[in-house]
Amino acid sequence: MSTSTRTRVPRILIVGGGYVGLFAALSLQRKLSPGEAHITVVDPRSYMTYQPFLPEAAAGSLEPRHVVVPLRRELKRCEIITGSIRAIDHAGRTARIAPAGGGEYDLSYDIVVMAAGSVARTLPIPGLAEEGIGFKQIEESIALRNHVLERLDIAASTDDPEVRRRALTFVFVGGGFAGVEALGELEDMAQYAIRYYPQLRSSDMRWVLVEGMGRILPEVGPEMGKYTVEELSMRGIEVRLETFLNSCENGVITLSKGKPFEADTIVWTAGVKANPMLQNTDFPLDEKGRLKCEADLSVEGVDDAWSAGDIAAVPDLTGEPGDTTAPNAQHAVRQAKRMAKNIVATLRGSQPVNYEHEYVGSVASLGLYKGVAHVYGIKAKGFPAWFMHRTYHMSRLPTFNRKVRVIEDWTAALFFRRDVVSLGRLHAPREEFERASTRG
Repeated sequence: MSTSTRTRVPRILIVGGGYVGLFAALSLQRKLSPGEAHITVVDPRSYMTYQPFLPEAAAGSLEPRHVVVPLRRELKRCEIITGSIRAIDHAGRTARIAPAGGGEYDLSYDIVVMAAGSVARTLPIPGLAEEGIGFKQIEESIALRNHVLERLDIAASTDDPEVRRRALTFVFVGGGFAGVEALGELEDMAQYAIRYYPQLRSSDMRWVLVEGMGRILPEVGPEMGKYTVEELSMRGIEVRLETFLNSCENGVITLSKGKPFEADTIVWTAGVKANPMLQNTDFPLDEKGRLKCEADLSVEGVDDAWSAGDIAAVPDLTGEPGDTTAPNAQHAVRQAKRMAKNIVATLRGSQPVNYEHEYVGSVASLGLYKGVAHVYGIKAKGFPAWFMHRTYHMSRLPTFNRKVRVIEDWTAALFFRRDVVSLGRLHAPREEFERASTRG
């Protein structure tokens, strides 16, 4: 940072309040003395979502509010702006902000932390924009839970076999963590819920996982990936490998293999890409649209700019030359903390330290008491892997408050049955009032 900007309190602008943004802000507000810097966090949402727990929230194992962290509550020494960053002119140290309400305005800063994360990577598949639902945010998790339970209500309330068949067909596109865990948890929930529908049988439901590669969950290794396919298949779930979604117009599913069929539920989890707002900045980007970063998490060739997580191409010092760190929570959290330390160090005239962390492995849940894991070379499946999944993510969940609330949810689930009520009408809260108003 230039000497001219050190004559006043510098503003640190954090773009994004997800993993990287929250953990970086938490570290900075702890490490910086009062008056040493002004920290501003900008995000379209007023909370951070802990995405590894979205499948459990969708299945009703966790209260949705307990897998999000309110930014204003935890970042007491930070300024929180609920809005989006439209563009950044780093040469002029200015960000264009579109708040949740009111007109756009420019905000000046001295140091910027780019933590806007990733968005769903979609393809121009006919019908996908109209019929599909993503699985990256808590609102999508809640909506998907309500949608699945509503399909059971519809199927149980009709005498039309075609309507019933379509309602009870669920398609998930993408065999990574998001797709497999979401499918595993929701199928597990639906199998439990169907006991309350005497008109329906478990065999009436059809669950389909579509993956373009020849295997699923590559992060847990070939052996555990193969086991996952076998486990899902034993539960009656169709796993379509080396298969692509060609079209889903009007709910008619056309795959690259097999005959077309109809489905009311199409969940898209086929990858992510760096937040496209980077295209409206003057930062250097790589071929994937990510920020080019140095090993110390500074933006390549740019002063006073830092980044980490999905949005950043960070050299992996534990891998082969040219490798970059994987876009996952394990790296994001550690990078955020190292980045905060480096920012404090540069403010105080010290040298930043390179980020170096060897990937230790992965864990995945496949539903209640079911999972796979490959950690530190140790492979596990079934209940041990499921327990490892919960234990690891509990340790990563930010704030003591949320840890306690999640543990309370899990404890209550040991003594009480699943809650399988659909609250889909929440998405149209004024519907009944508007209908009454039109009656006069």
